[in-house]
Amino acid sequence: MSATGTVSKLLGHTDSYYAASANAAPSFGALEQEVQADVCIIGAGYTGLSSALHLAEAGYDVVVLEAERVAWGASGRNGGHVGVGQRKGQEDLEKMLGFDTAKTLWDLGLEAVDLVEDLVTRHNIQCDLKRGIMHLAAKPGDAPDLKQEAEMLQSRYGYDKIRYAEKDEVRSLVGSDSFHGGQIDSGSLHLHPLNYALGLAEAAVKAGVRFYEHSRVTDYTGGNPCVIRTAKGVVRARNLVLACNGYLGKLEPRLAGKIMPINNFVLATEPLSDDLAQELIANDYALQDTLFVINYWKLSGDNRLVFGGGENYSSRFPQDIRSFVRKYMLRIYPQLSDTRIDYGWGGTLAITLNRMPSIGRLEPNVYYSQGYSGHGVPTATFAGKLLSEVIAGTEERFDILSRIPTPSFPGGTLLRWPGLVAGMLYYSLKDKLGR
Repeated sequence: MSATGTVSKLLGHTDSYYAASANAAPSFGALEQEVQADVCIIGAGYTGLSSALHLAEAGYDVVVLEAERVAWGASGRNGGHVGVGQRKGQEDLEKMLGFDTAKTLWDLGLEAVDLVEDLVTRHNIQCDLKRGIMHLAAKPGDAPDLKQEAEMLQSRYGYDKIRYAEKDEVRSLVGSDSFHGGQIDSGSLHLHPLNYALGLAEAAVKAGVRFYEHSRVTDYTGGNPCVIRTAKGVVRARNLVLACNGYLGKLEPRLAGKIMPINNFVLATEPLSDDLAQELIANDYALQDTLFVINYWKLSGDNRLVFGGGENYSSRFPQDIRSFVRKYMLRIYPQLSDTRIDYGWGGTLAITLNRMPSIGRLEPNVYYSQGYSGHGVPTATFAGKLLSEVIAGTEERFDILSRIPTPSFPGGTLLRWPGLVAGMLYYSLKDKLGR
C-alpha cells in the first residue's frame, strides 16, 4: 500500500509520518543461537539492505544483524531525495581528483539513481516514487553559481536533464519569494524512504536473507571466519560488512574518527488541499536550498508537506521538534502559519570531513561503507551493490570509491564535536548574513 490513506503505526520505529504511513512489514526475532553464513552484515539501513539483496541474488548465504528494527535509523527517517551526482559538487571533485575521476564519479552517481528506480520497479516497491528535484538559491550570490553549474553539467558532462530557472519562474513553481533562481533537475527522484527500505528488506527475504532484529553487535573479531557476537548469539561468517553509518558508536574505533554523527529534523503537515499543494510545489518536485544547513521539502503521497530544517550536534533532540522545524518552514512559506503540524521527528546521519563517502576494507574479508553526508538514498543503495561486487571478486568499481581519501576529523572522536560545532556556527552565521 502507498502512503496515501495509510494510518497504521510501524511499531518499534520513531513516531514519524513515515512510520505512520508504512507498508505492512514483518518483525524479525533476535539472534539467540550460533549461526553460520557466507556474509554477515551489521546494520539494516540502505547499505545493509542493498548489500544483502544483491549478495543473496548472487547466491550468497547472508545474515543481517540490526540493533533495532529494519530501517530504524536514517534510512527510515530522511527527506527521501534521490539526487544525481555526489554530495560534493563536480567542480570541487575536478579540483580534488581531476576530470577523469570526477567524470567517473558523476557516471556512478547517475547509475545510483537508476539503480534505485530499477529496484523499485523490479520489486514492485510501493513508495510514492516521483521524479524531479529543484535546487534553489537562498542568497543572491548563489544564483550565478547554480546557473554556471547547470551549464557546466550540460556542456562538460552531457547531462541534458538539468536547466537553470530565473527568479520569476522559480516563484511560479515554488510559491515563495525566498529564492533568487534555481536548477530544475528532471533526472533526480524522490520517494517515501521508509517504504523504500522495507521494500528492499522484503525483496531480500524472498531472496533468502536471514534478518535478526534487536540484535546489537557487542564486538567482533576478524579472521577466517569472522566471529560476530551479540548479547545472546554468535555469527560465524566468511565475510563481514559494517553498515552502521551514524550508529557505529564504539564498535570499530578505526572507522569512528572518519565520520561525525549529526542530528537532522523533519516535520509533516496535515494533508493540504490540492490548490494549496499546487501553490507550494507546482511541479511536485522535491526541493532543497543552498544554505549550509539546508532546508529540504516535498509533498507526500497524500499531499502533506514533508519539510526538513535545522540540525544539532549533541546526543539529544530538541524537546519540541515540531516547533523547532516549523520556524524554518514559515520563513519560506508564511502562508502555512495556520496549518496543523501532525508529525515531527529527528534522525542521526553521518557526515565526513570532505563530504565524500567513506568506503573500503579493514581486513581482506571485512568491508565498510559509511558517511553519506545527506546523500544516502542513492549513494548507500549503490554502495551496497559495490560491496556485493567486491565480495564476489570484482573489485574495480569498489576500488574507485575506496581510493578517494576520506580523512579523519582532527582530534578523532575526542575533539571532532567542538571542531564541528565551531565550523557549523561560522557557516550558520554566513547563512544569516546572506553571504
